[in-house]
Amino acid sequence: MESGTKGDDGEIGGGSGYNDRSVNRAKLNSKLEALLSDPVLADVPKKPTLSDVETLISLELGSGMRLSILRLDGSTFDVVVMNSATVKDLRLAMKKKVNDMEQSTMGHRQISWKHIWANFCLSYQNQKLLDDSSQLQDFGVRNNSQLHFVPHVISKNSGRHSRRKKHRFFHGLSKRS
Repeated sequence: MESGTKGDDGEIGGGSGYNDRSVNRAKLNSKLEALLSDPVLADVPKKPTLSDVETLISLELGSGMRLSILRLDGSTFDVVVMNSATVKDLRLAMKKKVNDMEQSTMGHRQISWKHIWANFCLSYQNQKLLDDSSQLQDFGVRNNSQLHFVPHVISKNSGRHSRRKKHRFFHGLSKRS
């Protein structure tokens, strides 16, 4: 007598083969899609991560905040972050949200966030949010606040050198001497 059990497909075996896993995964995905299509869960992303779900739960429990970001073209989008979030956390949440929106509307499109943050910054009540480690609450940002993108030029005294100056410096140190 064999020690294996008879599976749903009639085969004798371990019962936890590849087909069983793929069927269970398909069932789970179909149930998840049905749940996410519910209007009550409209703010949940199509492919949520655990951190997305935790952030939305914290929003419902009052330990998160929904912020509205006003773009330069006048359009807005909402981002959810924890109450203890820093400027860096907000920037990462914005990056994820915008990339998801662009992916769903225009397909694969690469956005240069390095270029965006080099030329623009966020502001709240005419205060520029420049320090990544500062908490949003330090600027007075609360639930349902609206932040704005504003042009920002890095000053020459910030200690950063352009690539051109760096190239000229190292160009003079060639081995040919």
